[in-house]
Amino acid sequence: MVAQLLRLKLRLLGNIFRRSTWQVVGIVVGLIYGLGIAALLFLILVGLRGVDDAALVRDVVVVGGAATVVGFLLVPLVFGVDDTMDPRRFALFGMPDRTLALGLAVAAAIGVPALALALVLTGTVVTWSRGVGETLLALLAAPLAFATCLLGARLTAGLGGMLLETRRSREVASVIGVLLVVMAAPLIVALTTVDWANSGRRALGAIAGGLSWTPLGAAFAVPGDAADGAWGTAILKLAIAAATVWFAWMAWERLVARMLVTPGREASARSYHGLGWFGRMPHGATGAIAARSITYWFRDARYWVALLMIPITPVLVTVPLGIAGVPALYLGLIPVPLVCLLLGWSLHNDTAYDSTAVWLHVASGVRGVADRVGRLAPVLISGILVIGLGSAVTVFVLDDWRLLPSLLGVSTALLLAGLGLGSITSAAMPYPVVKPGDSPFQAPQSTGAVTALVQSFTMFGSLLVAAPAIAFAGLGIFSDPAWHAASLAAGVGLGVLVLVLGVWAGGNVFQRRGPEILAAALRA
Repeated sequence: MVAQLLRLKLRLLGNIFRRSTWQVVGIVVGLIYGLGIAALLFLILVGLRGVDDAALVRDVVVVGGAATVVGFLLVPLVFGVDDTMDPRRFALFGMPDRTLALGLAVAAAIGVPALALALVLTGTVVTWSRGVGETLLALLAAPLAFATCLLGARLTAGLGGMLLETRRSREVASVIGVLLVVMAAPLIVALTTVDWANSGRRALGAIAGGLSWTPLGAAFAVPGDAADGAWGTAILKLAIAAATVWFAWMAWERLVARMLVTPGREASARSYHGLGWFGRMPHGATGAIAARSITYWFRDARYWVALLMIPITPVLVTVPLGIAGVPALYLGLIPVPLVCLLLGWSLHNDTAYDSTAVWLHVASGVRGVADRVGRLAPVLISGILVIGLGSAVTVFVLDDWRLLPSLLGVSTALLLAGLGLGSITSAAMPYPVVKPGDSPFQAPQSTGAVTALVQSFTMFGSLLVAAPAIAFAGLGIFSDPAWHAASLAAGVGLGVLVLVLGVWAGGNVFQRRGPEILAAALRA
């Protein structure tokens, strides 16, 4: 039975090369890229064999190995995988639980990730082949590390298959995964500023020392401890690694047994009562489009995923600048304008998100201005709240209320300019986006130069409109505080002007290009 499962896995891997030509080319390029990185790591590990400082090599290998185990655990759970060897697919074949669990675990060793992992672990054996004892321990520890990674991946993939069956749960998990990756960026930046020549070695040793006693790094530390002369410690950590594999196998066997008798979860349909935002907004075309836009921003994953990422961006910008030594006064002035810039920019392709539903606007003869104004509602409401509350909190924290007019002026200019320019581009040059109902992390159906052109035009156009307000704010900070009032006047004046002109021009474009917009939605 195990042999049958292995043949099935090989057949499934072979079928990926029966797709279209370009898909096969992409798959081959990805395989070459992944295996190339594994080969490079193998050569690095082989080169570490000649390093005399065994403790340093051990610490590096332990940290890298622990990160590898974490990757095998988190990727299937957070980002989800299409598990073709899900145990529930074999529920009707009447196989014993232990036999099925063993067969699926062995089949997991067939694949590019497993091959790359095996290549890298072979490199660790070469690294520690410095004596008979060290080599024997390395030969024992490498398979334990291999089994830990694969069993861990099978466990998290199985749990993810049970817990993340509905589309909404997968989208939430994907958002959490992306947020974790994004939030790790400041940590990576902080690590690059550590003085590794002086204090870095001590920090690396402390991290590796803690990880080596955990299931994440025990197997990777065994031969290194032996090479460093700590044979008793190496034996203890070998026992920890073996116990980890045993517990992972027991958990996998029980999970398979549970999955075989657990039916798949169905997505629960929500029931909504009343008219929602349609009952709260003014009657008429503008109010109806505004209500629909607000509803989309709350319910459509494509919108709220982008909205969740906006507050994270100031963190990614300010943390590296703070580490680089930029004064806190200047850092505090960045978040609110940056959020307003991204909010205004988010509307630059809003028409394309309607997909084929835009025919309702074209067929009903909605005035272009009504369409443009209605789409502004959710972003404009959010932007006003950000500008008002964010600016007040900023000047309170900085304890300098003289900065308030400049903050209001610059933020207002960035928000309104983005909305005005976006009202034109979303009607004149809509480009393909993820279709309704698809994952927000799925690649759009087609891309091209228009995408980069529209995004760049809206972003840099907003900055250009806000340039006078930014310049006056700079004069207020470095020269005379009286310039802050000029920044407020320039920002609000230019922002409102660009918004009005943009809505008017975008409305005319929408009315004139209605059939072309609908044709573009049908082609996407």
